Amino acid sequence: MMEKVLLSVDCGTQSLRVLLFSLGGELIDKSQQFYAPYRSVRPGWAEQDPEVYWNSLCKACQELREKHGSLFQRIAGVGVSTLRASMVNVDKDGKPLRPLMVWLDQRKAQPVYHPGGLIKLALKLVGMEEALEKTQKDGKCNWIRQNEPEIWQKTHKYLQVSGFLNSRLTGEFRDSVASQIGHIPFNYRTMQWGKPGELLNFANRCFPIEPEKLPELVQPGQPIGAITSRAAGLTGIPAGTPVIACGSDKGCETIGMGVLSQDMASLSFGTTATVQTMAKKYFETLPFMPPYPAPIPGFYNPEVEIFRGYWMVTWFKNEFAHQEVLEAREKGIPAEVAMNRLLTQAPAGSMGLVVQPYWSPGLKEPCAKGAMIGFGDVHTKAHVYRAVIEGLAFGLLDGIHKMEKRGKSKFQRLGVSGGASQSEEICQISADIINLPLVRGRTFETSGLGAAIVTAVGLGLHGSFADGIKAMVAYERVFEPDKRHAAVYQELFERVYQKMYGALEGIYREIRDITGYPEK
Repeated sequence: MMEKVLLSVDCGTQSLRVLLFSLGGELIDKSQQFYAPYRSVRPGWAEQDPEVYWNSLCKACQELREKHGSLFQRIAGVGVSTLRASMVNVDKDGKPLRPLMVWLDQRKAQPVYHPGGLIKLALKLVGMEEALEKTQKDGKCNWIRQNEPEIWQKTHKYLQVSGFLNSRLTGEFRDSVASQIGHIPFNYRTMQWGKPGELLNFANRCFPIEPEKLPELVQPGQPIGAITSRAAGLTGIPAGTPVIACGSDKGCETIGMGVLSQDMASLSFGTTATVQTMAKKYFETLPFMPPYPAPIPGFYNPEVEIFRGYWMVTWFKNEFAHQEVLEAREKGIPAEVAMNRLLTQAPAGSMGLVVQPYWSPGLKEPCAKGAMIGFGDVHTKAHVYRAVIEGLAFGLLDGIHKMEKRGKSKFQRLGVSGGASQSEEICQISADIINLPLVRGRTFETSGLGAAIVTAVGLGLHGSFADGIKAMVAYERVFEPDKRHAAVYQELFERVYQKMYGALEGIYREIRDITGYPEK
């Protein structure tokens, strides 16, 4: 009997990939469809037609089927992993009612919940009063209710992108528990939709979505449904193929890097840089910032994010690396590969140039701005680029320390994935700064691999998540920290980086009051 294969859908902000994996975790082939990340009809708006994702899925599947027709008859199951915090309003037939607002959208709603009395005092004491107001303003459900009430009235279901794609594949308005990340009335402690009267679950009050508009939740590894005859005709996936509940892109990345417990963390070198681990117990790395539901039932993914993280690589390329872009074009290589040479032209510590990568304000740092300090006449373009990469690693190290303290654990090693992880130099700098071994997988498609592992375990093709990871995860390289560089970085981190925000916070507030940016 011929071995089964697994099909993963990994839908991101800028592209969608359909991937075929063996039960041994080998990437057999993939089809990637690119699209503009969003359209902006007004400043700060970032919208996408949900049909772009579905059409890309269908096209990618058909391309793979043309190349591997016999493999498509051996697909054991399908798993969907997508971008987070990007919601789709659909009618009873599953048709989108408006473009979705991707996670980059900056429009603001009016707050709908105003705490009083002891709750207001408690929020103020822990520095979360402004954060609670900000998160309500960011809630796109609130904006639609306030500005497009006719759309909200017609909305039958309010779905994550994963829920939208799952519904197109199966005809069911069902989605994974582990995909529910965003501005929705979800109780992260119980991993269920929030219920009225839950004292510490502010999501119900901040995002008052009618229960009937929310999808049915399914535990990771359990069936969402099966490929319908209509979806089969559009994708080439055989009708009746099981679709298994998986999780978000970052959560699946964590499994795809082999993280099963708190002795290992997963670093994502993507547009949003993250550090995430796998925990059996619930704990908040930052107060009132819950861990996310993991793609392993009953587990949590504590996470720290650096918004606009390795987006800074693109920013630097566009603004400063014109010479490297031309060189790369002549050699037929990606510009980022040519830029790696800059990282070797500056020493560890960038001659005292230190960057704090707060390019976008966070919930706990609502007035934060990025900072670059320590300039001297010795500094060149290479020093600036290396300082940016070092600053991102410092930010991740800061998150790791907080996560270890709150989780009462110590990481022994790190896994790394995401676009920037393809750079040997960036991986080595990160290993030196964090001072832990850093492993890189044999495939960069770790989100798709994680979804394939969840699918395989859910179908009983691997007996447990530990078995699935053992069979399907392999590492291509280990980056060991350079102790000499690590010593320099430890001094810079403890004596400079960790003091920067406290020293500059007052100035950031003055800048915001004067210029109105970032918006309150």
